[in-house]
Amino acid sequence: MQIIEGGVTAAKGFEAAAVAAGIKYQDRTDMALIYSEKPCKVAGTFTTNLVKAAPVKWDRAIVESGLKSQAVVVNSGIANACTGEEGMNYCAETAKEAAKALGVNEKSVLVGSTGVIGMQLPMDRVKAGIRELALSKKAGTEAGTQAALAIMTTDTRKKEAAVTVEIGDTIITIGGMAKGSGMIHPNMCTMLAFITTDAKISRKALQAALSEDVQDTYNMISVDGDTSTNDTVLLLANGAAGNEKITYGTWEYEAFKQALHYVNETLAKKMAGDGEGATALFEAKIINADTKEQAKALAKSIVCSNLTKAAIAGHDANWGRILCAMGYSGAKFDPEKVDLYFESVAGKIQLIENGVALTYSEEKATEILSQAEVTVTADIKEGDIEATAWGCDLTHEYININADYRS
Repeated sequence: MQIIEGGVTAAKGFEAAAVAAGIKYQDRTDMALIYSEKPCKVAGTFTTNLVKAAPVKWDRAIVESGLKSQAVVVNSGIANACTGEEGMNYCAETAKEAAKALGVNEKSVLVGSTGVIGMQLPMDRVKAGIRELALSKKAGTEAGTQAALAIMTTDTRKKEAAVTVEIGDTIITIGGMAKGSGMIHPNMCTMLAFITTDAKISRKALQAALSEDVQDTYNMISVDGDTSTNDTVLLLANGAAGNEKITYGTWEYEAFKQALHYVNETLAKKMAGDGEGATALFEAKIINADTKEQAKALAKSIVCSNLTKAAIAGHDANWGRILCAMGYSGAKFDPEKVDLYFESVAGKIQLIENGVALTYSEEKATEILSQAEVTVTADIKEGDIEATAWGCDLTHEYININADYRS
């Protein structure tokens, strides 16, 4: 596997575009298009929130139907959530306009929205934006980057990733873009991710690879404990690489899944590290656990703890908050066996051994916790299983952003 530059246009046969449609923002691009020259097999995973936005319902119906898709139209600023029948009609209108502008079947058009809940989309601007997107779409890294910028809301930076992997004698490419900064919590997190590949792969294998990998990537991040109405991950495969078809359960499938995992994990970490108001990516590793479920529960509990997140923001090595978060996770473990470490580019330090505090340098601990990426590792000494979760620190800026998000 080789990490390469790019995002949704890295794979063969994919194009992208971005426009400033003025849907809510007046100072940035706010609509993006992903287009494939060939119809794509598509897989998807969606929010577990009972309140689901219209685009989630629209996309899930297409994914479950087995129909091929050729385009994705995404807007930022307005989520098209809690908008009733009118919101669903707007999805249909978006697909119809895109189909007309692109010369594709309207049932092959997927949609995505992110932003304020409860507002109706200004369809005149949306339709004008679609027509402009269709005219300006193109291949290449820059087009993909512009699309990644257009889907941001409170994000402070674009989120892209791409890799190549050799399967048989053919080079396969997987690339993607995502947005997510707030309203993010395990069980899909307001996040959107769009992954493209030129691999020829069965629909069963495509969906299985995504569904399985989401459990260890997007479902292992948290910013604020809020699960969104719009969470969507779509994976499109157009087969342009010309490889022998990848099927479920083969070594080729495992190779594809490993490459997909890199893209998904990279995008997930970028979302966690760009949490609203955040200054640091906070990673929690549980090692030597007895089961995967136990390790995941403990890791998630740590990154979801507001007290721990606040301590990371203050560069305070308050390890008691971490052990406390592990204790209420619902997972069983022996606190008197736990070893705990903090680590970053500034070094590594052990804080407790067998549940008891060690003597350590507070100055060194502060230095370690002052970096842009901080890891806490908890060794619970019960087996050989591990799991990792990602979050961010909690600062005053999170309140500032969300106190006037609609304005």
